[in-house]
Amino acid sequence: MEPAPPGRAATAAQDAPYSDADPYPLRPNMPHTIHHQEQDAKGAFYIERNGQRLAEMTYSRTNATMIIVDHTEVDPSLGGQGVGRALLDALVQWARATGTKVVPLCPFAKAQFDKDVSLRDVLV
Repeated sequence: MEPAPPGRAATAAQDAPYSDADPYPLRPNMPHTIHHQEQDAKGAFYIERNGQRLAEMTYSRTNATMIIVDHTEVDPSLGGQGVGRALLDALVQWARATGTKVVPLCPFAKAQFDKDVSLRDVLV
């Protein structure tokens, strides 16, 4: 089970939407709600519409304080809107709040960490 961020109880399976009221606010121009789900050793930050996932960034938990980001996928209908980066930003905010370290094996996530030094504090 992951550590709970401040003000939120930990549960075995989380499926909490990220909104302006959460400790992980969305990017100002992002019209989509980013959800986070973790169960057992697998997790994802995702956007869903009508019960279908249109974008997700998945990870595997290696231990209580470290994850491996292994995949990012965005539906073509959301292309060019910065959705992949918004998923990464939500993951980084969560990692900071929970003291989780990140290993980016996903090529997209790795490229973003390589480009933006401000994200690197969560890297192993």
